Amino acid sequence: MSESLRYQKLIESARNIPVRCCAVAHPCDTSSLSAAVEAGRLGLFKPVLVGPQSRIRAVAEEAGLDISDIEVIDTPHSHASAEKAVECVQSGKASLLMKGSLHTDELMHAILKYNGGLRTERRLSHVFIMDVPNYDELLFITDAAVNIFPDLEAKADIVRNAIDLHHGLGLGTPRVAILSAVEQVTSKLPTTLEAAALCKMADRGQIEGGLLDGPLAFDNAISPEAARVKGISSQVAGRAQILVVPDLEAGNMLAKNLTFLGGASAAGIVLGAKVPVILTSRADSNSTKLASCAVASLYADYLSRSVAAPVGEVKNG
Repeated sequence: MSESLRYQKLIESARNIPVRCCAVAHPCDTSSLSAAVEAGRLGLFKPVLVGPQSRIRAVAEEAGLDISDIEVIDTPHSHASAEKAVECVQSGKASLLMKGSLHTDELMHAILKYNGGLRTERRLSHVFIMDVPNYDELLFITDAAVNIFPDLEAKADIVRNAIDLHHGLGLGTPRVAILSAVEQVTSKLPTTLEAAALCKMADRGQIEGGLLDGPLAFDNAISPEAARVKGISSQVAGRAQILVVPDLEAGNMLAKNLTFLGGASAAGIVLGAKVPVILTSRADSNSTKLASCAVASLYADYLSRSVAAPVGEVKNG
């Protein structure tokens, strides 16, 4: 399935669920503002723009964007925008959060504040939902954007978040590969020990909902032939749907390698907070930005069906 068809399927699915409000933090450049406006036009969510009103309206006018029917909450600067956007979620006004043209750290700081942030019992983590040419299905890569050097407990939450997202998108029980440089467990590579521990945690019910295998080298995780040559036989090897990387540097390089050398597209969201958080880049294509919005909306809908009172929901159309 081509990039446009894979992402289009997500977008179409998101257009067929109740529309939820999304607080867009500091959309003060054309890239972030146009993505929010287009997502609203398509019915992926109802945007609430949080930032300096004069700057937002100036950007809209310069870009030819009609925001006359979109609510704008005025704030003086990016820090205030992040805090106010989080407040919109806390109050129930919004059930999605989207990063605008502020630094990711600013938004994460507001989310993680002890005094009324959006913390849950889970560690926050990022997932790239990648459309890779010549791979049979969407490929999740985690975590390549939030956790720098995650320990075992953090990795367990990273895995749990990715598994939950896979289920939330209706993709079924995922095959999860815990990556390292080799497939043998050795004390010389601590990441192989962590991979083995994560698999045993799954065996003992501490991680549920996915099929785990590791350590696996990248080729053994995604190539049936490589797994066969190495004599690795499992339900995951060669057919992974989620790749759990050793650290942020490895994940970031892998995702960008697939994007810029392999022609892949990388939608992405942050999980583990009370609501999904949409992170887009100015380098993302329009299709990728909308796919990120669609993924977050679909996951928010999935989460809402497990609680009594969904927040920030309005009627579609």
